[in-house]
Amino acid sequence: MKYWGKHQVINAHRCGILHINNYKSIFAFNQKLLEAIDMKPYGKPFIERFGEGHLKGYTLIQPIHTSSITFHFAEESGDVYGDVFSCKWFDEKVVEAVILTQFNPVYIDSKVLHRQGGLLM
Repeated sequence: MKYWGKHQVINAHRCGILHINNYKSIFAFNQKLLEAIDMKPYGKPFIERFGEGHLKGYTLIQPIHTSSITFHFAEESGDVYGDVFSCKWFDEKVVEAVILTQFNPVYIDSKVLHRQGGLLM
């Protein structure tokens, strides 16, 4: 089936807290992910820590030339919630492998949606 783009939705549970509440670790993760799935960044990543209570944590937003990469890091639970969307093909197993290596989650739940319409892949 042909489609417009691929959208991977990731939940990584009980990650290493020292990695998900650290700017340098998140920045390094972004660089490794871009390289591993061969995506070209569109500008610098937005990485900010904000929120209160169980909502506190970093957010990473990286525009890419073919769409965007977005991750939210929940410090209290150690969970990471991510989205990788691109009209350029990427391997979702590679995304999961980078998350496993960088954040050491207990488990990952990942789903892929194929977006239809427009110019087809």
